[in-house]
Amino acid sequence: MIPASVIIPLFVVIPLGGAFLISIFGKRFRPLPDMLGNLTTLALLCLSILSVKFMNDYGTLVYYVGSWKPSIGIVMVLDGLTAFMLVTVNLVALAIAVYAINYMEKFTSKWKFYTLFLLMLGGMNGVIITGDIFNLFVFLEIASVASYALVAFGTERHELEAAFKYAVMSTIGSLFILIGIVFLYSYTSTLNMAVMANVLAQKGAGDVGVMVSVLFIMGFGLKAAIVPFHAWLPDAHPAAPAPISAMLSGVLIKSLGVYTLCRIFFNVIGITPAISSILMFLGALSMIVGVILAIGQWDLKRLLAYHSISQIGYVILGIGIGTPLGILAGLFHLFNHSIFKSLLFLDSGAVEYSTDTRDLQKMGGLAQRMPVTSGTSLIASMSIAGIPPFNGFWSKLLIIIAAVQARHYGYASWAVIGSILTLASFTKVMKYAYYGKLREKWNRVKEVPIFMKLGMMMLAFICLVGGILLIASINGVFLSRASDVLLGGVNYATTILRGVH
Repeated sequence: MIPASVIIPLFVVIPLGGAFLISIFGKRFRPLPDMLGNLTTLALLCLSILSVKFMNDYGTLVYYVGSWKPSIGIVMVLDGLTAFMLVTVNLVALAIAVYAINYMEKFTSKWKFYTLFLLMLGGMNGVIITGDIFNLFVFLEIASVASYALVAFGTERHELEAAFKYAVMSTIGSLFILIGIVFLYSYTSTLNMAVMANVLAQKGAGDVGVMVSVLFIMGFGLKAAIVPFHAWLPDAHPAAPAPISAMLSGVLIKSLGVYTLCRIFFNVIGITPAISSILMFLGALSMIVGVILAIGQWDLKRLLAYHSISQIGYVILGIGIGTPLGILAGLFHLFNHSIFKSLLFLDSGAVEYSTDTRDLQKMGGLAQRMPVTSGTSLIASMSIAGIPPFNGFWSKLLIIIAAVQARHYGYASWAVIGSILTLASFTKVMKYAYYGKLREKWNRVKEVPIFMKLGMMMLAFICLVGGILLIASINGVFLSRASDVLLGGVNYATTILRGVH
């Protein structure tokens, strides 16, 4: 009988295989990039949903690469947090791949886009499933390098400039991470995260733990675009094609930044009150600074980029609270933000596709000509602002309740203020872009093609039912299993080294 753990490496093998095939045959067979790109992301989503079932049936699954056991060999791990992140990443990737069928027609080399897109997706999946900290760094770099190229994909001057800035700052973040890994390896003599957690628990982290924690907060904080490490994001996200903006804001900063912070601080080094306090402070700072900078923007994609910084603040705040409700709420908001922020970037891409502008002051009345785009944008705007019954309301409410329960009344107040300012910002977007009088120059504007509409409607539907999913079943088999992994802390090591199934 084939063990259930063989599913784990497929999350890297399938996208890398798809990228390889598209790079060879995509230029010769014009329909191949669209077909293979969408089939690959669909297969990954199906496997992600299957991984949730396997994790619930069998518990934590461990795959030994080459049958080498730790600490010599490399392991890949499927636990509650892994399954949660895989579903989040691959769900968004499928909607974006569908959207890109029509959107990327205006670029000459669609096969190059899908090759880089699947490389980035393979890197993100690799970061999520690996149980080896150096391989985590390798997969992180694969995803990062592909994302640099995708930001510069249009090869216009501002795109190349944004990609260069992104590459330089991200490389600095990678350097901090690599130095931190070197210190941990020199102290523990292992790269396996479970064995490393055991050694740190027995010897104590000491001064090395403090130094490594600072390096990882700077390195992974830069990948996650937390204030004050956020300067690259407002340039990189608007410059990229809309599908890539959606991937960057929707899932890349979470898988390379937030997930890695959580995995290492909770399951390897061990969370401390000092680290929790730092995470809460940085979360609240990002939440407020991001939304204040967003309000004054008139470039639609730049406005959305600043809101990514703000919403990541909510996620970091919830996880930093460290209580069962706080962690669950932070992870739930991570999922919700992946959906509604990806949708908002796809909507902005649809507007730019039809009008050739991102300037809100030049728009107006587009709802009359683009009903699907305006409708899905309204749903996403209400979701990010935390208006019931959309999915963003439930996760923000849980974060605020968790802060109050933990007696962090100041942070709870900042979360409410941030949500009010977010509502004000998206009221401006809806007023200037979609409502009001239709300008004469937009009389001939048409709604976007079918696959772009389909991609947007997929995500809009999840925004509508997200809260219902939480109330009904998501808390039992999906979300709570992810939060349990973080709450278990360094017990992660015991589970992995037992080699369950």
